[in-house]
Amino acid sequence: MPKKLPPSRRNTDGSPEGIELSERLARLKSRLDDPETVKLQQVEDPDSPENVHNRAGLAQAFRLSSEFIAGVVVGAGIGYGIDTFFGTSPWGLIIFLLLGFGAAVLNVLRAAGMVAESEMRLKSVQELSNRQQDEETRGRDEK
Repeated sequence: MPKKLPPSRRNTDGSPEGIELSERLARLKSRLDDPETVKLQQVEDPDSPENVHNRAGLAQAFRLSSEFIAGVVVGAGIGYGIDTFFGTSPWGLIIFLLLGFGAAVLNVLRAAGMVAESEMRLKSVQELSNRQQDEETRGRDEK
């Protein structure tokens, strides 16, 4: 049940409390019509372009961080395994941890588009696509 106000607070028709309440209501309405407030309301919309762009950036950040962590963990795991198998502690762990770190940095740079794929891979992919195109054109010519 709503709480009843004392009679002095119920008046909105010229009494000091009513005027103060009307002024506060007018200030609140002006703040709600403020462009900054409208912008904040748009940001809360999950389908707004700003939020879609932010989510894409967040997804890429998670991908890059997981690429980095996976490279370091795999390098450390291989090093630890070599150390326990061959008894070369701590050299296998140190060497493969550094190799894992280097591989992780390279993977992150590749995923971010800062480093191109190796030319050998690109050449083999280009040759494969050229062969497929040649086979397709030969098949068309024979028909």
